[in-house]
Amino acid sequence: IADRQEGIGVCGWILVSLSFLLVLITFPFSIWACMKVIREYERAVVFRLGRILSKKAKGPGMILILPCTDTFIKVDLRMVTCRIPPQEVLTKDAVTTQVDGVVYYRIHSAVSAVANISDVHSATLLLTQTTLRNVLGTQSLAQLLASRKETAHSIQAILDNATEQWGVKVARVEIKDVRIPEAMQRAMAAEAEAARETRAKVVAAEGEMNASRALTQASMLLAESPASLQLRYLQTLTTVAAANNSTIIFPLPINMLGGLG
Repeated sequence: IADRQEGIGVCGWILVSLSFLLVLITFPFSIWACMKVIREYERAVVFRLGRILSKKAKGPGMILILPCTDTFIKVDLRMVTCRIPPQEVLTKDAVTTQVDGVVYYRIHSAVSAVANISDVHSATLLLTQTTLRNVLGTQSLAQLLASRKETAHSIQAILDNATEQWGVKVARVEIKDVRIPEAMQRAMAAEAEAARETRAKVVAAEGEMNASRALTQASMLLAESPASLQLRYLQTLTTVAAANNSTIIFPLPINMLGGLG
């Protein structure tokens, strides 16, 4: 629509001339109906006899329109925050989840947003919901939970490409929450608990193996020097006595144990 080069025709110019003449006759009262104020964050798309007056929207500031022949539509250019309702998605591994999120977008071309689509905000929301379901349907539950940021960037790129002809720029997409069924939550918790127990048993077995190797090396060193065994015995007695002073210890010489053996 913005690329059309056709004019309003002879009849159109006659009507515009009559409208302009009417403004001059009723001046200065008519000037209040012709002046419109557009805010800083707004743009006005002016239609003259049903045709867009300019490829570029007017504003901000004061604009003049002709009565009877000109109409205008205000377009808000501020960032719009749109909440994505919870979507029930079937993932690649056949798990039903509910996903909701937020999309941030703004209109960068007021003419395209008015001329190319009837309701740009509703269309953007519906396209976001559809894109979210399509993208998440190609991923497994583990991928969805582990790579939310990458998924959000992929959705943003698809939306930005699709809404370009509407004059919309998608700034950001965020996935807020992923809800899974309670039965699946219990199964995932049991799986995680079993994995942690397996790792704990492996770590305990490795500790026992390292301890047995250390004891073997210690016994070999103590066997080479009998005096070191007696010193170790006295050190153990000192540790026990410091831990509980009410304990009475009767030391037994190591050589007596050797004679008994």
